[in-house]
Amino acid sequence: MSIFNALNTSASALTAQRLRMDVTSSNIANAQTTRATVNEAGEYEPYRRKMVVLEPKERSFHSFLHKATTNRTKEASGVKVANIIEDDEPFKVVFNPSHPDANEAGYVQLPNVDPLKEMVDLMSATRSYEANITSMNATKNMLLKALEIGK
Repeated sequence: MSIFNALNTSASALTAQRLRMDVTSSNIANAQTTRATVNEAGEYEPYRRKMVVLEPKERSFHSFLHKATTNRTKEASGVKVANIIEDDEPFKVVFNPSHPDANEAGYVQLPNVDPLKEMVDLMSATRSYEANITSMNATKNMLLKALEIGK
């Protein structure tokens, strides 16, 4: 087991949470964008909320078996971004006949972004980021104390 495994694990989580914060910020920034993409019919569609899917770096049975039998790891465990998916929730429909994207009945489709959900997700990602920084600092301090023992 490498002394840097704990640092590598925290680093992978920091990278994943930073991407999660970036995607959430993008969702908030596009909460009113009514012309984000063009569908198959050639019409504009509103922005669709995006979400980050995280998964463990090691998922195979072989990796877990290798850990158990040798009491070692080939690489640091951690987390990775598996995918960035779009939310299937329907768009919000608002009556606003003066909007340039209103249909014949005066309704406008707005993105399926809920600012409250996004703020909660942003706070959660921020807290996870801070927790991983704390873990990284604790690991660094332990390594420094171990080096001091050798003096």
